[in-house]
Amino acid sequence: MPSLDFKEFQEKLSTHFKPWQRSFQFWVRAADIYTGYKVFQLRVSFVKDVQKQEAMWERQHEVAAEKIYNMCSDLGGFFLKVAQVVGKPDLAPAAWVRRLVTLCDQAPSTPFEVVRLVLEKELGRSVDEFFDRFDTEPLGSASIAQVHRARLKGDKSDVVVKVQHPGVQNLMMTDIHNLQAFALYMQKTDIKFDLYSVTKEMEKQIGYEFDFVREADAMERIRSFLYKNNKKTPVLVPRVIRDIATRRVLIMEYIDGIPILKLGDEIARRGINPSGKVAAVAKQNILRSLTLAYGQMILKSGFFHADPHPGNILICKGSEVALLDYGQVKDLPDDLRLGYAKLVLAIADNDPIRASESYRELGIDTLSKCEDEQKELLKLAQTMFDTKLPPGVTMLQPFAEDSSIKKIAVQAFPEELFCILRTVHLLRGLSVGLGVNYSCAEQWRPFAEEALYHAGRLTGKDPKTKVGRSSFYQRIFRGE
Repeated sequence: MPSLDFKEFQEKLSTHFKPWQRSFQFWVRAADIYTGYKVFQLRVSFVKDVQKQEAMWERQHEVAAEKIYNMCSDLGGFFLKVAQVVGKPDLAPAAWVRRLVTLCDQAPSTPFEVVRLVLEKELGRSVDEFFDRFDTEPLGSASIAQVHRARLKGDKSDVVVKVQHPGVQNLMMTDIHNLQAFALYMQKTDIKFDLYSVTKEMEKQIGYEFDFVREADAMERIRSFLYKNNKKTPVLVPRVIRDIATRRVLIMEYIDGIPILKLGDEIARRGINPSGKVAAVAKQNILRSLTLAYGQMILKSGFFHADPHPGNILICKGSEVALLDYGQVKDLPDDLRLGYAKLVLAIADNDPIRASESYRELGIDTLSKCEDEQKELLKLAQTMFDTKLPPGVTMLQPFAEDSSIKKIAVQAFPEELFCILRTVHLLRGLSVGLGVNYSCAEQWRPFAEEALYHAGRLTGKDPKTKVGRSSFYQRIFRGE
């Protein structure tokens, strides 16, 4: 009977999500949202009162937010990842953020009968033979997999079992190809940015996520790197139960914590003033931990976790941070790692000449008709690759007429840099959500200098001074 359930599930999945059906639904809904904004832009241009304009924009964003939410929720799959990227408080309209943030861990779950069959096929034994206890209700379900709490036979500690949704890979590849076509249209009409290269990198990275053996290797590599490079690791990385990992099943230690999105509720539950000093210090410690970890991973190693969206971050006792889900990782070539290190220093020093040089070295091809091209290019670099918001700004408007992206066309953008771009933007979204405005470029300066020095690309620096400076920054990050 279970095999019949599994067959019925697969048939339901393939019928409901046939590629042409998904494509049709996507294009109908995307066209509706896009044309809605274009028509609205024309209508609002006839209104001269600024306050009325703002009120009209807010209503339009609410209408669009509902449509985007329904599209992402109904289609699931890759569009749940789109919701994670788009629904950030530093980038998207507030109405979008309020609606889309709830989609982080709301992917439809696979029935336990199907999960059991996947487990038994992958592990070669029955669930009852393998586990003392297995919670049938998942801890959470995301676009590619869901996770269950369990306990292995003979163990005293709980584990987390990650199980891939059957049939999800073909579904997501269909979504990505549709998005690539939409990106090509948008960059030819409204957005002067090489969006297509970005979506190609997304296709490659998401393709990796379906191999849990690769994820286990990545988790072990990053865990080893962070634990060896720090007296106390800045973020907790789950330990993999290595001899059990398969392509569709991954078992790792259970880490107790609360999702970062529920941090505000937890602070209030403990009777702590969300606007007080205790809450502020906790939030700063959380960001320092993440910033230190990412500065080391990107600039010292080049191999980094590339998906720090809120659903992958747990807050544990004492404001410790756990970083989950290593399906999306990036191994930067040394030339790009060092080129990015130069850009970090240019941004930290507010140096437009070096920013322009770094763009060329990284292979970012821009076209500008601005009078002060280098100054505008620095602003673009800050918008793309730093977490700090300008004074008085709570949300970036990258596609407004006076934005750098409108003034400088990005004609070519190396695909491999997308993971850094996405990581920085997710960190900025977290910082805005926590109410802490800071520059990751300034905090990463010692790591950038160290990377360039060891590569022989930074002269006139005393390595002893540099090491001391890096250690000083690390002590600050750890709150020592």
